[in-house]
Amino acid sequence: MSFAFNEPAKLFDIKNRRILITGAGSGIGFALARGLGSAGAKIVLNGRNSQKLERATLSLKDAAIEVETAIFDVSDATGVADGINRIEAESGPIDVLVNNAGTNVRGRMADISAEAFRTVMGSNVEGLFLTSKAVSVHMQKRKAGKIINICSALSKLGRKGAVAYSGSKAAAAMMTASMCDELASDNIQVNGIAPGYFLTELTQAIKDDPTHEAWLMARTPAARWGQLEELIGAAIFLSSDASSFVNGHVLTVDGGLTSVMGG
Repeated sequence: MSFAFNEPAKLFDIKNRRILITGAGSGIGFALARGLGSAGAKIVLNGRNSQKLERATLSLKDAAIEVETAIFDVSDATGVADGINRIEAESGPIDVLVNNAGTNVRGRMADISAEAFRTVMGSNVEGLFLTSKAVSVHMQKRKAGKIINICSALSKLGRKGAVAYSGSKAAAAMMTASMCDELASDNIQVNGIAPGYFLTELTQAIKDDPTHEAWLMARTPAARWGQLEELIGAAIFLSSDASSFVNGHVLTVDGGLTSVMGG
């Protein structure tokens, strides 16, 4: 194994790496697809909504990004296995997997149905497991690969009204550590990115609630929302050779939210 230590810029080179991003039709997933694709990666967009993926694909193609789609539900074991095998057979090796697919349900425990709770866990936890399992089998044969799990500030912090989501994201962080222990000897780096509060479809309700947003601005040292583009650098780092000895780590990108005591 050799790295371009005498040419530091090459350590961050991800040109021609095939990167599968789940839940990539919008929000964080799409932002990462655009950023990683603009850095030269070959992007595979995953999701369940074919129309949303088609719009995302056209947008990336307009930006001269090499992109294809893989439509499957990450919580469907058969669909995941078939989808991953199809990519590997027809397009080529998946060099990097970004487990981004996720959903949320807000509310106190008494108001959350068992079905809603299972939906969150199915997407955020079971989906991460199934996709990582299917992709890592191929990576282990090649003795190379990167897996990036999108965690959350709520992987570390609890908050009322977020019992399902915070539980799922805490699981994602701990799965990152255990997957590292299992896969690192096969030269597979498994890490996470824990975003703080970024404005997406899942967080629009907070933006629309003046009291909640005021609390967030006071609680975050940077006193602002994160911009989706501010996640791209972390994703490039964890997708590149620059992170060859970084494993089992969750990189927090949150404007300082989880570093200080709450107000």
